Order: sequence, then C-alpha cells, then structure tokens
Amino acid sequence: MPDAPPLIELDRVGFGYDPSRRILEDVSLRFGRGEVTAILGGSGCGKTTLLRLIAGVHAVDAGQVRFDGAVVDAHDRAQMYRLRRRLGMLFQFGALFTDLSVFDNVAFPLREHTRLPEAMVRDIVLMKLNAVGLRGAAPLRIAQVSGGMARRIALARAIALDPELIMYDEPFTGLDPIAMGVTANLIRKLNDATGATSLIVSHDVQECFAICDRAYLLSSQGRVVAHGTPDELRASTDPEVRQFIDGLPDGPVRFHYPAPPLATDLGLRA
Repeated sequence: MPDAPPLIELDRVGFGYDPSRRILEDVSLRFGRGEVTAILGGSGCGKTTLLRLIAGVHAVDAGQVRFDGAVVDAHDRAQMYRLRRRLGMLFQFGALFTDLSVFDNVAFPLREHTRLPEAMVRDIVLMKLNAVGLRGAAPLRIAQVSGGMARRIALARAIALDPELIMYDEPFTGLDPIAMGVTANLIRKLNDATGATSLIVSHDVQECFAICDRAYLLSSQGRVVAHGTPDELRASTDPEVRQFIDGLPDGPVRFHYPAPPLATDLGLRA
C-alpha cells in the first residue's frame, strides 16, 4: 500500500535512561504497513530502546511516537492496554514464564486479551506451536527446552493474537543455521499472509537482507546513518555503512567505549 500512511512514525525522537547518557537523538523513522523493516546497528546504539518506545514501555524525552496516527502516551494505561492488544513482541531473551508450561506460555496473551473458550485457545496455541515446529513440546516445562527452542516458543507467543505489528528483538540469536533459516522464512511468510507490519532488530545483516523490504542503520550515537532497500544499502559507499555490512574491524565505529587513557585509570605516569 504505497499511498497508505505508515503504521508507525517516530518524529525527532530523543531518549536517555538518565540525563548524562543519551541513547537516541533526533531520530525520525517511518515503518510502512505490510512491510518487513530491519533495524540494524552495533550493540548499545538504541535498537531495542526503539522497540520499547514504540510499545510504550518508556516515554520519549523529546519528539513523538505515533501508532496508526495516534500519539503513543506511555503514561496512559488504558491506551497502552489497547495498543498492546494490537502488537506482538519477541523479546531479546525470550522472557518466558518459567513457572508455566510451553502451552500456557503461548496461551497467556489469548487468555489475557480475549474471552475465547478454552477449546479455541487450545487449537490456536497448537497451530502457533506447529508453525515453529514445537507442537510436540506443548506439555514441557521451560526448564526442559533448549535455548533455541525457547526462542521459538517466544515467537509462537508473539504471534498468538495475529497482531498488526510484530516486533522481533534479535530473533536469530541462539538458533542453529537450520532453525535460523526456518525462523527467517516464517517471519516473512507470516508478514505476507497476515498483512502485518514487522520490525526486526538484529545484528545478522545477511539474514535480515534476505527477508526485509527496507532497513535502517543506527550509529553508536543513536542517529540514523542510512536507510533504504537492502540493495541500496549494499551499494552504499558510506564508510560506516560499509564497516557494518562487511564486518570490518577498522573504520568509523570504534571498538572501545569512550574512556580515559588506560594509563590514567591505572594511575601510571606518562
């Protein structure tokens, strides 16, 4: 829908967890309806923070986040509850309930946000688990599954409500190559089949480029360095884009977090 307004807009957003450390500065992004968009960048550049701001986990310090045209107000509890019925979130570390079974983890959003009869909840849960290849694991406890399996269970939970917006925070971490390929294809197929809008935060450039429509690259200072289609980013000559895409050790992005000289911290004289 090229003429439709974007589902998500960030307009000159700024945010920091404390006044001395800004995470995002003057960031403007647009996420088109029905598209898969990758948000790329090094560790600590604010990728996960962006997802938290969209979901209303934190309030922005400056600018606006708009969901379907409405300004997201993280302090409006009623609005947040309505918003979260329309989105699914795959958390970076799964965030599964360890006291619940695999089945009950996936059933949780259905029981929380709907009044469906338990027989229908059962059918939906089994279909979602089947989509990620884990229907047979439904009765297991979370402690009985591997890290990769837990990530797929979290994915099944994220799509339980067939949400309009699905946000994936590092969906490929901890997966073997086969599971990674299956998960990537599933993200693309789910998006196309349901017409959802998908946001993927990831370090895996090639896996994201294989399935996304567009991508944003964030700098370590929380700014947008580049955006466009995968082909446009591959063709970029910007040094920071090239360093990230090619995985180069030397370039504009420094390995060390800003700090005084080592000799100073060790109390050594020059």
